Amino acid sequence: MPRKKNIPKGDQHWKDEWAYQQRTGEDKKQLERAKARRAIDKAGIDRKGKDVDHKKPLENGGTNDLSNLRVVDSSKNQSRNLHKKGEKK
Repeated sequence: MPRKKNIPKGDQHWKDEWAYQQRTGEDKKQLERAKARRAIDKAGIDRKGKDVDHKKPLENGGTNDLSNLRVVDSSKNQSRNLHKKGEKK
């Protein structure tokens, strides 16, 4: 998308990012889950082959604090969240 001359670079970047998120179907919950994964990585916890789970789900008012996060087997987490085996959400 060409940059308009009268829009500062920062504003255009924000608009491009927002348009990308709309096209790919990203929502606030997905961004919050990504933030949780980054927090676990920053804490130095190895999560290879595992999922980051919120003890109290974001939908029910949970947060991304380390006290609300845990690392569990991906199969256990997905079965707890009613996913079928091999299904990607």
